[in-house]
Amino acid sequence: MLQLNVLREQTDLVVAGLNKKNYKNAAQEVAAIVELDQQRRQIQSTHDELQARANAISKEIGILMKSGDREKAEASKAETSELKQQTKSLADQLSAIEEQIQQALYKLPNLPHTSVPEGRTAEDNEVVLQHGEIPQLHEGAQPHWELIQKYDIIDFELGNKISGAGFPVYKKQGARLQRALINFFLDEAMKAGYMEVQPPILVNEASGYGTGQLPDKDGQMYHAKEDNLYLIPTAEVPITNIYRDVIVPVEQLPIKNAGHTPCFRREAGSWGADVRGLNRLHQFDKVEIVQITLPEKSYEALEEMSSYIQGLLQKLELPYRVLRLCGGDMGFTSALTYDMEVYSTAQNRWLEVSSASNFETYQSNRLKLRYKTESGKTQLLHTLNGSALALPRIVAAILENNQTPDGINMPKVLHPYLGFEKIG
Repeated sequence: MLQLNVLREQTDLVVAGLNKKNYKNAAQEVAAIVELDQQRRQIQSTHDELQARANAISKEIGILMKSGDREKAEASKAETSELKQQTKSLADQLSAIEEQIQQALYKLPNLPHTSVPEGRTAEDNEVVLQHGEIPQLHEGAQPHWELIQKYDIIDFELGNKISGAGFPVYKKQGARLQRALINFFLDEAMKAGYMEVQPPILVNEASGYGTGQLPDKDGQMYHAKEDNLYLIPTAEVPITNIYRDVIVPVEQLPIKNAGHTPCFRREAGSWGADVRGLNRLHQFDKVEIVQITLPEKSYEALEEMSSYIQGLLQKLELPYRVLRLCGGDMGFTSALTYDMEVYSTAQNRWLEVSSASNFETYQSNRLKLRYKTESGKTQLLHTLNGSALALPRIVAAILENNQTPDGINMPKVLHPYLGFEKIG
């Protein structure tokens, strides 16, 4: 959530940032919030003046009673009673207008970093680097949805029977590949200094608001209405909310956490080549990394996270590229996002497998996640997260890029985890 003082003091900068993210009616909405804030401050000022006056008169009443001036004391009591009614009315107005401001701020996305390129769609994203050789496949090479049927390792029809479209059943070597990747990703995260946590996969409404999924993605999350709990779209939500309403001692920074969870997303998309097979699912597994840092360290941390994720792709021997997302293609809460895409030779296209984002103070302002400076002043921390990695498209790329006429070779780094070197 954007800080109200930033909207008030740097209005033009805020509007320019929102426009860069292609947010509609930015100037009007920011102006409306600033106007509400001005009203709030006027009400607060009047409330405080009346409250101070009531307190002062209350002290005088005792003096008047002791002096025997009962008539003036009673008049002062009546005035105090009237002032209390006025301050209560103003307090109610204040509460209502503060709620209006809060809800309006919830609707505004984060401002983009100055390095974010202009643009509206994925076509405008900036390619930062590309790594690895795209493999040359044998004649008759197949996309992963054909390979999984051929080797009977993932069953979409069975998943559809049990739950519905977008909920595959992994079995045999497919199930072992899932488990191997999860363990590999977690082990690598621990080596890189991340503390493993296993968080809940159902979160309350406060957690959804804390990391910015609510109200922005309300309709895209699975909601257990009776308990008002949400199935998580990513482990970022519960892991980051561990630190909601926390003042972190500076000596504990940076905080680095990693966790594996299933992830649930209602917006799996309609049928088509871009969403076929493992390309987009309602349920999938992912290892997430989260960092909480001092503001001046957060972009250094983002580069570190990007390099770490690239290292995983290199160990899996997958060709990849890194994109800096343009303003119009960025997430609601992000200030700067790097997307990592692997090349699927059988599909002849790039598949997004990870995003690493710096949210600056956007999440921490919602979370009230802070630290104290040397002078004792409380300041907001910066939060970051990255997929390290999401499994479905990694599995798709491994299957497609490593296929041979005799089976599918597994990356060497996974052999100790798998117990086999080839599918088929």
